[in-house]
Amino acid sequence: MFKSLLRAKWPLFAFVVLIVVSVTALIGPRVAPKDPNRQNIVTRLQPPMQPDRTGKVTAYLGTDGLGRDVLSRLLYGARVSVIVGFSAVFIGGLIGTSLGVTAGYFGGRLDSIIMRLADIQLAFPFILLAIMFLVVLKPGIWNLILILGVGQWVTYARIARAQTISQREKEYVEAAKALGARTLAVVFRTVLPNILAPLIVIASFNVSSVILSEASLSFLGLGVPPTVPTWGGMLAESRDQLLAGRWWLAVFPGVAIALTVLSFNLIGDWLRDFLDPRLRGIQ
Repeated sequence: MFKSLLRAKWPLFAFVVLIVVSVTALIGPRVAPKDPNRQNIVTRLQPPMQPDRTGKVTAYLGTDGLGRDVLSRLLYGARVSVIVGFSAVFIGGLIGTSLGVTAGYFGGRLDSIIMRLADIQLAFPFILLAIMFLVVLKPGIWNLILILGVGQWVTYARIARAQTISQREKEYVEAAKALGARTLAVVFRTVLPNILAPLIVIASFNVSSVILSEASLSFLGLGVPPTVPTWGGMLAESRDQLLAGRWWLAVFPGVAIALTVLSFNLIGDWLRDFLDPRLRGIQ
């Protein structure tokens, strides 16, 4: 696996970026130079690397319209993106895989009910549903994780169902049943390990889509409370300043989102090739 990663090159770069983002999310609050919500009108809209009256550089990435340090807010914002991304994908993957395996293995009326629920959810634009529920439940990081997680289950359910249907008639599944294995043992020990590869790939891609969804909802003011620094919230706050030439307010959070999403997509693309035995020898 490590040799394949080295040969692929770009996924190795993506791993480095994700490690930096993850470490930043863990230790960002400790290494942030200032309180991300501390306002200082005297130093508002200060460009990056500009020395203050004493000749010292105190805002390496500049300040926003309220004089808050952009670097500190960027470090704190990484924590929100990482927590929301992984937590929502875990919730969606757990719910979707469980329902998909259940529908595919048992079939019948249970399969029809689960798939019809999936069709109903797909009939509505997800972003509109998320906005509606966030308006009702009020913005908050846990509400956001719950809504984004529940919104991801359909993808996992459909893939898990299709893979389970193709696996349940295989010889090794029939052998496990003939040996007297219980249904749960057959599902968890025989079927589930053989359908995890495509689900892992989908999960890696879904982390990036969840991060984009969180940034979009935060941009609209519906993600998390304004007192919590987020990359999407920083972009929203920079809208009125772009025409005035304050580029740093949008560039730094925008680059952070783009690099993180691109890295997850590169990892997902590499995992798809690595976990497929037919493509593994080509790498």
